[in-house]
Amino acid sequence: MNSEILHWLRAQLGPDIDPADLTQRYQRLGSARAVVAEVLHERITALLSDPLKVTVNGVATIDNSANVAALERSIAQLDHQRAPDDVLLEESSLSAIPLVARPRR
Repeated sequence: MNSEILHWLRAQLGPDIDPADLTQRYQRLGSARAVVAEVLHERITALLSDPLKVTVNGVATIDNSANVAALERSIAQLDHQRAPDDVLLEESSLSAIPLVARPRR
């Protein structure tokens, strides 16, 4: 994993994430997009393991449902973003133009 991929991963997941963890995940999964998806799914699972909304009458209300929705939107937007290790079809494919002989006069 090069520094461009690491910078992209940190931009997607936040600067506080451990680079060693990202490197290990990237080696296991093989793509930056898969790493981001896995981390975001883990964050959703952690939020869903506790009650999404807790209210103490007259004192405080904690509501994490907006956080879950934001993480789900991030996962949905991931399909529309270009990761630095994505291979573009234009760069990786060859194009061929068939030559056809003209009819003789």
